[in-house]
Amino acid sequence: MTPQKGSRNLRKGRASIKNQHYLVTTAVEGRLPVFSDPETAEIVMSSLLWLEKQSRIILDAAVVMPDHLHFVASLQSGSLAQLMHSLKGHTAYQINKLLKKKGPFWQPQYHDHAVRHDEDLIDVVLYTLRNPVRAGLVDDLHDYPF
Repeated sequence: MTPQKGSRNLRKGRASIKNQHYLVTTAVEGRLPVFSDPETAEIVMSSLLWLEKQSRIILDAAVVMPDHLHFVASLQSGSLAQLMHSLKGHTAYQINKLLKKKGPFWQPQYHDHAVRHDEDLIDVVLYTLRNPVRAGLVDDLHDYPF
């Protein structure tokens, strides 16, 4: 039986492994292009860097797209669920405060992909960083500010 979208069954098999590299994607509620505003995108980037400074992750790459976030990181402490709870909770509070809004900011779920041993971490990082190019936002990944 295939689990329904949003079901807790989608999380079956999710594991949080220290030193494991993950590609994580999460989206803004309603896929609103909130991160077109550099100030909101900076809140997300700063929060990821703060999590790294707190030794919760080692951040390999991150791209804040207009309506979603991709990042590749090695989990250093806690679980992936705890990490995402911290990241989403803090950024939602800060961005809602900035935009003078209330209510949910992020979609409740997120997608994670554990980078397997047979995958090249550099390819996963480049895939992440090239997202703005594939979306037609820039011609060169180096031109994308976030």
